[in-house]
Amino acid sequence: MKRFCKLIADYMGVLVLLSAIAALLFPEVVSQVKPTVINPLLGIIMFGMGLTLNANDFRIVFSRPKDIIIGCLAQFTIMPLLAWILAQLFQLDEALTVGVILVGCCPGGTASNVITYLAKGDLALSVGMTGVSTLLAPVLTPLLVWLTAGKAVAVDVTGMLFSILWVVILPIVAGLIVKQFWPRQTSEATAYLPAISSIAICAIVLIVIAANAGKLMSGGLIIIFVVMLHNMCGLSIGYGIGSMLHLSDAKRRAISIEVGMQNSGLASSLATLHFAAYPMATIPGAVFSVWHNISGALVARMFAKLNAEDN
Repeated sequence: MKRFCKLIADYMGVLVLLSAIAALLFPEVVSQVKPTVINPLLGIIMFGMGLTLNANDFRIVFSRPKDIIIGCLAQFTIMPLLAWILAQLFQLDEALTVGVILVGCCPGGTASNVITYLAKGDLALSVGMTGVSTLLAPVLTPLLVWLTAGKAVAVDVTGMLFSILWVVILPIVAGLIVKQFWPRQTSEATAYLPAISSIAICAIVLIVIAANAGKLMSGGLIIIFVVMLHNMCGLSIGYGIGSMLHLSDAKRRAISIEVGMQNSGLASSLATLHFAAYPMATIPGAVFSVWHNISGALVARMFAKLNAEDN
């Protein structure tokens, strides 16, 4: 069973891509599942993240505050600005603009730590950045969305704050509590968590894309291109920031991956909850979920190959 779960986690990018294709080919089947299940699915992913955290993950925040501050500043400036610039540059409509901006304003993605590990990056920094950016998200994500999209659409900052607390922070805290009181059982379950998270991400992609399959098929090429560009620019600029500040190569890789990989499931969830008047706002998050797992795997392979050549 553990071997099977590892296989699922290792091929998450492929499974997410297959989920997207299935949703496009058989939308009438998948659309029987209501979008309201997105929040519980995201909660499962966050709960799993809480189960995997430990004291050492938080210690880096205090032992290496400069690295964490640099990483989080990059996270919450580069991606929101890129999202706004790309939306203006490609003249996206209101719904897609909101969707792209939501992706840009969300914290680091849960898969970024695995990709950083595979890329031979600074894993401790990656975990620290994911944790801190997630904890900052209830305040910074609604605020940044309001700053970048508030003139185009009404943004419920307070509602978004409580949504993130409920869907993200509470499950993480629950995971930490469970780990504290049942450490042995939690340790045994850890091997299965990446597979469970992978399945949950696939389910979110299935639901969101199936709900908008017709619109995506008729005019989705532009949003796919924008999402890919957003991700690749984030990866490149994140690495460039690390180079400009003369950080070690391992730290550059971690910052690059953390900046480029977003919690796109949260973006789709927030779009469903707070921008129901713009159904297509959920699409950029779903497309990003597919693409950033593919690009992350490619980047990890490239970095690992460079690391082998250097050694």
